[in-house]
Amino acid sequence: MDTPPQPPQPPPLAPGVPELEPSIRRERGGYQLQSRQRLPRPRGEVFAFFSDAANLQELTPRRLRFEVLTPAPIRMERGALIDYRLRVRGLPLRWRSLISDWQPPERFEDTQLRGPYRQWVHLHRFVDEGETTLVEDVVRYRVPGGRLAHAILVRSNLLAIFRYRWRILAQRFPAPAGSGFEVRTGRAAGSLGAPG
Repeated sequence: MDTPPQPPQPPPLAPGVPELEPSIRRERGGYQLQSRQRLPRPRGEVFAFFSDAANLQELTPRRLRFEVLTPAPIRMERGALIDYRLRVRGLPLRWRSLISDWQPPERFEDTQLRGPYRQWVHLHRFVDEGETTLVEDVVRYRVPGGRLAHAILVRSNLLAIFRYRWRILAQRFPAPAGSGFEVRTGRAAGSLGAPG
């Protein structure tokens, strides 16, 4: 199977880089969503959670009726295919992702092969900070319908999913009692989302 061309990679992250609430900017014919969240757990534990496709259901708002269709257990590795079903604005959608890069416990990338986007490449990076892990999401995507569709249908929904993820991750990985660490939850979470 041919894999799509790889987009340029963001520069390496170093421990101590500040968190970044989900944000979107225009980029070479498309868009880039980026977010960074610090979680009070070692990298191995955080990576294990993210690398289990079944956990996407926990990170996706219930009203989307998100479901992993690929039978478990899914062996995560470069070339793995994962199929999903979800509803956006009441419309049923199917989504197929390819694990296009797999470098545990530092990073992995999923690329949409079939789904609602013209392009969707989601890089997940995990920076080891000892007792904490900085989780970064960088999503490069293109939408059918261009700027207008993005402004009306896509932008607010994607920001909502990643804000929702922030809140869920803060609940899933709470700071240990007496640690003095506070997990940021970001702004109020929305209700729409997307896989990966």
